[in-house]
Amino acid sequence: MYNRGRSRLTIFHDHQDYLAVLAKLKEYSNKFSLTLIAYCLMPNHYHFLVRQDGEVAARLLPQCVFNSYSKTYNNRYDHSGTLFEDQYAVELVDKLPCLLHLCRYIHANSVKDGVALQVELWPYSNYLEWISARNGTLIDRAFVRTHFETDADYIEFVTQYTRLRQLPADLQHYVD
Repeated sequence: MYNRGRSRLTIFHDHQDYLAVLAKLKEYSNKFSLTLIAYCLMPNHYHFLVRQDGEVAARLLPQCVFNSYSKTYNNRYDHSGTLFEDQYAVELVDKLPCLLHLCRYIHANSVKDGVALQVELWPYSNYLEWISARNGTLIDRAFVRTHFETDADYIEFVTQYTRLRQLPADLQHYVD
């Protein structure tokens, strides 16, 4: 799931904005039995990779989170009109290699877009949880360890992408 600000509008201005969305992510993920596999909040867009564990459709997560956040944003920044460019996009990912590559694409987004020099320097993703550098709750640690035996394995997997800045051709339609 992903979306960006209308006309590339900045949707997160400061730490408080990011924390507001992270709190809503946690609230609705728990309420709807959804698991955030990977996420990254960027100044003008976001990416969520979500697993549906219950009956509530995973596609409802961004709607709930950002309906609430949009009201907060509009009040805080005296903004009116739509905050987002379009309705959020949802893609079903049903192949493990695609899923794993999307995790690293999402986590490396801050480096790819030039807002951080290194993936571990961007605090608004769950990459730090993946590599055991932060003890957050928006993660499925069993999923991580099932696919990456050590933190170093995942660090190297992400580093390969940040060095090459290229995903395999069969994944490009997920991120374009």
